[in-house]
Amino acid sequence: MVSAAEQLAANINFSAFAKAEDLKKRIWFTLGALLVYRLGTFIPLPGIDPVAFAETFNRNATGILGMFNTFSGGAVERMAIFALNIMPYISASIIMQLMSATSPKLMALKKEGEAGRKQINQYTRYLTVVLAALQAYGIAIGLEGTTTQVGSVVIDPGWFFRISTVITLVGGTMFLMWLGEQITQRGVGNGISLIIFAGIISGMPGAIVGLFEMVSTGALSSLIVPALIALMLFVVAAIVFIERAQRRLLIQYPKRQVGNRMTQGDSSHLPLKLNTAGVIPPIFASSLLLLPITAAQFSVGQQGEGYEWLNIIVAALGRGQPLYLAVFVGLIVFFAFFYTAVVFNPEDTADNLRKYGGFVPGIRPGKRTAEYIDFVLTRITAVGAIYLAAVCVLPEILITQASLPFYFGGTSLLIAVSVTMDTVAQVHSHLMAHQYEGLIKKSKLGGSKKGGGRRR
Repeated sequence: MVSAAEQLAANINFSAFAKAEDLKKRIWFTLGALLVYRLGTFIPLPGIDPVAFAETFNRNATGILGMFNTFSGGAVERMAIFALNIMPYISASIIMQLMSATSPKLMALKKEGEAGRKQINQYTRYLTVVLAALQAYGIAIGLEGTTTQVGSVVIDPGWFFRISTVITLVGGTMFLMWLGEQITQRGVGNGISLIIFAGIISGMPGAIVGLFEMVSTGALSSLIVPALIALMLFVVAAIVFIERAQRRLLIQYPKRQVGNRMTQGDSSHLPLKLNTAGVIPPIFASSLLLLPITAAQFSVGQQGEGYEWLNIIVAALGRGQPLYLAVFVGLIVFFAFFYTAVVFNPEDTADNLRKYGGFVPGIRPGKRTAEYIDFVLTRITAVGAIYLAAVCVLPEILITQASLPFYFGGTSLLIAVSVTMDTVAQVHSHLMAHQYEGLIKKSKLGGSKKGGGRRR
């Protein structure tokens, strides 16, 4: 059963798109901002030998570093100024949300409304700078200590290189954070999600070409390609189905006395999405997996006792390894429940229903209603968490065994499909708003003409 909004969206006359000037400006702004992001992924860090770094990356591209490169749109492969991408900001957001749930001061700020949210966002930006600086310094140290058959990756090691690397990478992350906020305010869709989406999509053509090259050279059986396409279509269909799935709670409204009239009792539904957290849990989980081993990946194979534990961590967290899969699943499940608790509060919902006289049939208003909503939400969130873990991990296991490009992984498809659905929904909402504005103007114009005719 589709909602009234979905029915209206399906009946939209897209000829109205040409008249929606505000929507066209938003789309052009979004495309321009994403173009700026893509250009930044091709600007390399100063002081890096590209040939030596390419050899280092190719040696480690099958692990976590390859995942990081996918999310950054190839910036890691080129060691560009956007190599850290938006991941430090996501990590900072995770930490601030966790602290907001435990710190009384941050909880009080959160309840202050818009002013409190602005203050928390400012704290998130400060923490982003700190995390990005730590990661950038770790990358600088790792690059300085990396040597290949061609030579050292860093042309002139030293403090000047470290400081310039930290400033450049932190500046790139902060610029992307600002760019994402601008896309959210002046463009179409969530800016942070669109930046990650653009990074993933940009690598798909090269991955497809590489797949067919593997088939042509005999490195991969031609029978695997149809199976891969079928797997992708199945995953996409599952994502679309689950993302649209809802559990609708019946809400009854009693008869009311409004003035001299008695209004009839009405019924409505409280929609609870099966996957309330959306694409946030996989992104958060990937960000936390990438955070501690970004610099460690560059140190694989280096000699010395100080690097042995780094090599062990990178080997244990390699793609397809049991520890990697276990940590990834655990983080996805945790953030599915955590983010659902952040965005949906059963107590607030129950209080709002009681204020307007609504109730769930058979459940007393107030505390019992909040407990019932929380019970239902917990059950469907468990199903949503299992779905997220399955979509993100099962294709990873199959792809690791078949040595296929990471772009066909479940996490990449989940982000790409979810962000596409969200962006299309926002475009539909802008089109509907434009049509409503046109109807209001026509009704006002018709009313003024009738009024003028009566005066004459």
